[in-house]
Amino acid sequence: MDDDALAADLVREAGSLAAKMLDSGLDTHFKTSISDVVSAADHAAEALVAGRLAAERHEDGLVGEEGARTTEDGGGSGRTWYIDPVDGTYNFLSGIPYWCSAVGLTDDQGPLLGAVYYPAREELWVGGRGRPTTLNGRELPTLADRPLAEVSVATYSNASHLRDKVKAASWNAATGAAATTRMFGSASVDLAGVATGRIGVFLQANLHPWDWFPGAALVIGAGGVAEEVVIGAQRWLVAGNRQAVADTRAALTEAAAAAA
Repeated sequence: MDDDALAADLVREAGSLAAKMLDSGLDTHFKTSISDVVSAADHAAEALVAGRLAAERHEDGLVGEEGARTTEDGGGSGRTWYIDPVDGTYNFLSGIPYWCSAVGLTDDQGPLLGAVYYPAREELWVGGRGRPTTLNGRELPTLADRPLAEVSVATYSNASHLRDKVKAASWNAATGAAATTRMFGSASVDLAGVATGRIGVFLQANLHPWDWFPGAALVIGAGGVAEEVVIGAQRWLVAGNRQAVADTRAALTEAAAAAA
């Protein structure tokens, strides 16, 4: 089985398992805050994915959000799989259907392949560098350039994230320059939406790799760009069409310089 087919299988199986477990009732635990939660479904879905990868891609590295890990340096192959078994766990446990299962594959050049399964709409995206992004098997159109002022931005933040004045200035400038701002609560579904053209730009600071790599690969496979914008201690992750990403980068950096 090639990487694309394997990734598609993994996220579909993980998402289906999580959905079935949710219907049966779940125990939950807080990680770092009341909005940062983990459930038995997260652990079970990650174990399923990690088990298959260990058997079918044993030469690759493996890192999971809930602790599954072999190595993050690519193992013997120079490649690493990142697993987010339930991206949007707070939504998942609250009965909000905006969540997904996601996997990303990287090499020494960055995101190589991503797969995202969105159970609520039975949508499955697969794509990445050198391979066009598909939605349920159909190739997506190449993202057209549009300015930030004409598109939506999907992001996430709260008051505690914006106590730093430079970070707050950058975030306010970038989101304020967009046509509208949305906070949905699942980075991988957001990024899949960017690849599909439903959302214009994705913007978030200091994401974990399993939150970023799967969807970033999808945007790249749809002809967009996914990049890091480092400003002091902040590492912004931005993805979208080339013009909107350039506009976002400019808004972030100019506002940070003015606030410093």
